[in-house]
Amino acid sequence: MPGLIKREDIDEVRSRTDIKTVVEGFVALKSAGIGSFKGLCPFHDERSPSFHVRPQVGTYHCFGCGESGDSISFLMKMNHTTFAETVEQLAGRVGIELHYEDGGTGPDRESIGRRQRLLDAHKVAEEFYRQQLQTSAAAAGQQMLAERGFTPADAARFGVGYAPQGWDGLLKHLRNRGFLDEELKLTGLMSEGQKGIYDRFRGRLMWPIRDLTGVTIGFGARKLYEDDPGPKYLNTPETQLYKKSQVLYGIDLAKREISKQKRIVVVEGYTDVMACQLAGVGTAVATCGTAFGSDHIKIARRLLSDFGSGGEVIFTFDGDEAGQKAALRAFQEDQRFVAQTYVCVEASGMDPCELRQARGDEAIMELIENKRPLFEFAIRVGLRKHDLNTVEGRITALREAAPVVAQIRDPAMRPGYTRELAGWLGMDPNQVATAVNSAKNQARHAPPTHDDASAGSGAPGRDGGPGAGQGESVVPAVMLERPDTRDPVVRMEREALEVVLQHPEALEAKAWQAVYDAHFVAPAHAAVKDAIVNAAAAGAPLSKWVETIRESVPGPLASFVAELAVVPLPASNEESLKRYCGGILNRLFDIQLNHAKAELLGQLQRLPMDAPAEEAQRLNRAIMELEMQRRALREET
Repeated sequence: MPGLIKREDIDEVRSRTDIKTVVEGFVALKSAGIGSFKGLCPFHDERSPSFHVRPQVGTYHCFGCGESGDSISFLMKMNHTTFAETVEQLAGRVGIELHYEDGGTGPDRESIGRRQRLLDAHKVAEEFYRQQLQTSAAAAGQQMLAERGFTPADAARFGVGYAPQGWDGLLKHLRNRGFLDEELKLTGLMSEGQKGIYDRFRGRLMWPIRDLTGVTIGFGARKLYEDDPGPKYLNTPETQLYKKSQVLYGIDLAKREISKQKRIVVVEGYTDVMACQLAGVGTAVATCGTAFGSDHIKIARRLLSDFGSGGEVIFTFDGDEAGQKAALRAFQEDQRFVAQTYVCVEASGMDPCELRQARGDEAIMELIENKRPLFEFAIRVGLRKHDLNTVEGRITALREAAPVVAQIRDPAMRPGYTRELAGWLGMDPNQVATAVNSAKNQARHAPPTHDDASAGSGAPGRDGGPGAGQGESVVPAVMLERPDTRDPVVRMEREALEVVLQHPEALEAKAWQAVYDAHFVAPAHAAVKDAIVNAAAAGAPLSKWVETIRESVPGPLASFVAELAVVPLPASNEESLKRYCGGILNRLFDIQLNHAKAELLGQLQRLPMDAPAEEAQRLNRAIMELEMQRRALREET
């Protein structure tokens, strides 16, 4: 089992990763001043760019939605990977070998290299299948796609291909590309017989199955010919890359819309995903030859940010008995979600692909919008199993349905569905309410499972990324308020913090002394200043300067630090930047001199009448020295 990545390795990965290069994989950036870049925020809709990146300090911040962080947190949010997974990916990019604590191990170089070879083989295979779909030999596959309303452009969008009918078409192609048979045995692309390996997929339409990052890790294959003795659908077997219980088809295309809309639509097949996404339901995904289970839920919850912020999980199932059973299996997992769960079943029994063919894109949208709560569907299906014309049937139906109603998370909806259940059963509402309350009390006193206890916490672990391990904030609320910069002193404080965060290398000893001695009036500024002093005292390197400060401030101020670290400074070239930074820090020094002078004047005024004359003289000399320093400073600026 992998151990925790050592902190020094995480810091090294962070310092050697160019955040601009990382962000440009998702966002088009343009210059926003010296050392600053901006673009349209990937985390919310906007027309004018408010997303800023400052490579020198390794930080990004959006002035529109407040998202901020470093290269690691950016990739975690974009790819929906864990902290450790993201660090390992970035370490591979920059060539850093990671070390793990507590005797644990991470993926060794051999396994990393083997995994990459498997990924390369899948990439070559996908290209091969897509090329084969363009040939005359793939006429049956082309016809099937056309009959289902998919154009060649649609097939290309989803990477659909064709596996030729021969036994070794792909095998020869991969061998010609330098892959060894021992490697190919591990890909899941081959089967093995007495005479060696041969193509696993033959004479089938091929759908590439990709992970969250868009990398192909397996294939789903649909039978085309009657003489094919295999199943209608044949998937890649379990491999180092492909775990069917941990993948969702279409997730690479849907992940951003799922995060944006806080909605995921789970359908049953590859063509259903295509139909939904082409019809405008960009959140559609499908399981790959298995039921929607706990590992799929983990993926969905990460995409939905399902930790109390709402969201919707919508299942679409065929209207037949198998579809009903699938819906009931999904309902068994309902309590693992904070999001509300729904079900869509087309009245005539058509799946989304058939519905789109028959009635167009609008029918798909209408199906999704006419969703019903999953618990309601589960109740109604359960009632069909009982003879409600008899007392015994109604009682057993109530005993089965009451716990379902009791599980409804929204307390405002529970009484309404209690009354609905009474109507469906034809029983006294008070009797039904008593049964529901009894079921609710029994559930409350049942011992929680491990998953129940941790499902909604969202608490990060040791490697939980920025802010991990800080615990709950006990900082007074006033400290966490954004300072009002209409006050010129507060405005100057903010500008000084911007300079120190963005260009600490520009500070000379006198400027650092001014920072150390500064008495900031805005509590939030004072908290950031204290974190800066601590980071400087600890010798934080420039590569970790901003991140060190972000981790030191109270949690709600981390975004504020990121904002200060990326806001463009009013300078057009290096010389004007130097003058601006010097001028801001001189103003800070000037304010501190005035503050010190006011303190001395107060001491002078408070001297008792019988105080020694030398004490008054000492204070006057100190006041005069401060005034001379202040005048000299103003002459410099």
